[in-house]
Amino acid sequence: MSTDALLGLVESNRRGERAGIYSICSADRFVLEVGMTQALRDETVVCIESTCNQVNQFGGYSGMTPAAFRAFVDSVATDMRFPRARVVLGGDHLGPHVWRGEAAEAAMAKACELVRACVTAGYTKIHLDASMRCADDPGDRHSRLDERTATDRTVELCRAAEEARGELPAGAPAPVYVIGTEVPIPGGELADRSEVSVTRVEDVERTLTLAREAFERGGLHAAWERVIAVVTQPGVEFGDAVVFDYDRDGARELSAYLTRNWPLVYEAHSTDYQTAAALWQMVEDHFAILKVGPWLTFAMREALFALDSIERELFAAEDDPARSRLREVLEATMVEHPDHWKGYYHGDERELRLARSFSFSDRARYYWSRPELREAAGRLLGNLRQRPIPLTLLSQFLPRQYQAVRAGELEDRPEDLIRHRVLEIVDLYASACGMR
Repeated sequence: MSTDALLGLVESNRRGERAGIYSICSADRFVLEVGMTQALRDETVVCIESTCNQVNQFGGYSGMTPAAFRAFVDSVATDMRFPRARVVLGGDHLGPHVWRGEAAEAAMAKACELVRACVTAGYTKIHLDASMRCADDPGDRHSRLDERTATDRTVELCRAAEEARGELPAGAPAPVYVIGTEVPIPGGELADRSEVSVTRVEDVERTLTLAREAFERGGLHAAWERVIAVVTQPGVEFGDAVVFDYDRDGARELSAYLTRNWPLVYEAHSTDYQTAAALWQMVEDHFAILKVGPWLTFAMREALFALDSIERELFAAEDDPARSRLREVLEATMVEHPDHWKGYYHGDERELRLARSFSFSDRARYYWSRPELREAAGRLLGNLRQRPIPLTLLSQFLPRQYQAVRAGELEDRPEDLIRHRVLEIVDLYASACGMR
């Protein structure tokens, strides 16, 4: 069913209908629960993706293999009473990125193993990305990999996926493919730039032509028919404290090219923090697959910080041992374990402290699964379940949730308040994609 849904999306969007899909790039349970809640309301599929850094055959930074991630998503679906057949599981930037410090042959062998593991685990949306240089690739390591080499490696990855498809049970949906890359490294990080360039039409045309020819040379005709999207840069991006908004006029030529020449849609990465109007326009302009990730955990973090402030008022004594001190625990944990943010945040100590807590890049999302943060969050939620939140404090720190509680649309349980904050973001995407 999931493959049919994606293929139908492409056809509907190309007919000019408001048809798109948002892809949730997160392994956070709260976020996945919210995505399924929205899909239950809208009676649609939910698309959930993992990156090659996050989930791979060696565990990735999440500690999960593709099969383990599949089991995790299934467990959330079971708890949410969400039909598993309506979960579209995707792999993002599947390729040699994680092993780019090794020779190409070794890196590609591991990348093919990752692709096979994803397909056999039930992933049906596969983004093939072999654009990164490996250790023994000739030329400047800071320049782009030769496009023909990248295309040949993409075909190698696709062949591994198609071979793995043969191991699936009869009747299992065939994977669909996304090709190309015009985005930062997996995770969505913005380099120091003052503007973001829209992908040039001639670059898209060359990418698609090379890919089609390479797929055909490789005997992957059936797989090419299941290529549904190409990744391009529509001019949207974000950094620590800046958002580059979608400029429809700037992307008009790119949008028109696809309409005239290829029966595909575009996939847009790093669409986090765009306005509702921009998301609507992107779907209308055939950027029909919208990737979102950090904005969702950013919203979750906002809600947790607001609840921490409420807890501070309810447990006013500074030495009260019952307080979770969630913000302090997060800051201490990030300082003690800087691997996930040190190479990304820059500035003096004041700027680093602000970024650790409030950056749009939301590197804090890598820490919520640590035991000390799970304990602090559990204590916070437990405290606020035992001591009801006064409406006055809810109005002060979570005003939109206050309005929903007053309207009888939301219970004031802390978990529901967090989900509601994240749901506000997911709802923007569902509306833009024509799912409401």
